[in-house]
Amino acid sequence: MTVYFDYNATAPIREVAKDAVVGALCTTGNPSSVHGPGQAAKACMDAARADLAEQLGCGINDVIFTSGGTESNNWIVTNAVHTWGCLSCLVGATEHPSMLGPIRRSGVPMSILPVLPNGVLDLSAFDEVLATQTAPFFVAIMLANNETGVVHPITQIAERVHAAGGFLHVDAAQAFGKIPVDFAALGADSMTVVSHKLGGPCGIGALVVRSNLSITGTIFGGGQELGRRAGTSNVAGIAGFAAAANEACQQLPDFAKLAELRDRLAALLRVCEPNLVVFGEDAPRLPNTLCCSAPGFAAATQVLAMDLAGFAVSSGSACSSGKVKTSHVLSAMGATDELAECAIRISLGWLSTDDDIDEFANHWGHALARLEQKKSA
Repeated sequence: MTVYFDYNATAPIREVAKDAVVGALCTTGNPSSVHGPGQAAKACMDAARADLAEQLGCGINDVIFTSGGTESNNWIVTNAVHTWGCLSCLVGATEHPSMLGPIRRSGVPMSILPVLPNGVLDLSAFDEVLATQTAPFFVAIMLANNETGVVHPITQIAERVHAAGGFLHVDAAQAFGKIPVDFAALGADSMTVVSHKLGGPCGIGALVVRSNLSITGTIFGGGQELGRRAGTSNVAGIAGFAAAANEACQQLPDFAKLAELRDRLAALLRVCEPNLVVFGEDAPRLPNTLCCSAPGFAAATQVLAMDLAGFAVSSGSACSSGKVKTSHVLSAMGATDELAECAIRISLGWLSTDDDIDEFANHWGHALARLEQKKSA
């Protein structure tokens, strides 16, 4: 049986989410229909939207359902440029490709915002870039990084952006359900959240947009989502998303305790390799995320060795699987190519145990010892 240590890629589906999906699938109607079955489906979706709005600290109509994080991030960039008239885009150096890609293709000037060696946005450098901007402009900063778990000071960033006349989008795909996320308190203009990172089904997410901010759709047809996104609603996915989010947010105190397992694992790995580098170690991080590098121990070798030992870990973002390239996140933090190529991401979750940590460290240590024996032979 595989021990799953890749929650940041996709978390195991929660039983409450599974039950909600099955229940919604048994509700036959289309929520856009006016007959009884259709209205039953609409009621299911409305209840889910209200639950998510409560957990996110936003208005009910601020939640627009999408197919996931990539669509939400792409969509908001289109609106920033074409609806809000932003003259430039500023994006964090460690942002997800679903944000970096559309900004590069937006046709407006783009500035990459540097991070400190610990992965946190360099606020001094950010202030310098802000001073050169002409309003309106668009800024995209994720709440928590998918590879390192590093958490950015969004409230401070939001104050700076708005004082300079800009719009702020926050990608909270990795954060929601793992740390408290309050849209109003963060001060962002828009925010991305997804289902499958917190134990809901894949293929469903949401774009949160503050109430007084207009947004233009890019998918046309019917009048779903108050005319902002056409297409028959994914009622089952929406129901599963809300159920998973409700449980995840209720269990945030328990999730926070995963930091103890994460740090104990790092300590055990350092016993095997004293030169182990933990990225973002002195920064605020998601409690479940350990991104580390053992110099000379290639990430591909580690991932394969641990897979054979019954552990699922990754060598970075799952969106980049199969690509032989250095992590742009670690490069932005100043890591050498050699160090970055030896980095793995271990992301824990609600099913992780103390025994799992001990077993992982034991097998990892044996794999490292075998490599050193081969090098010395």
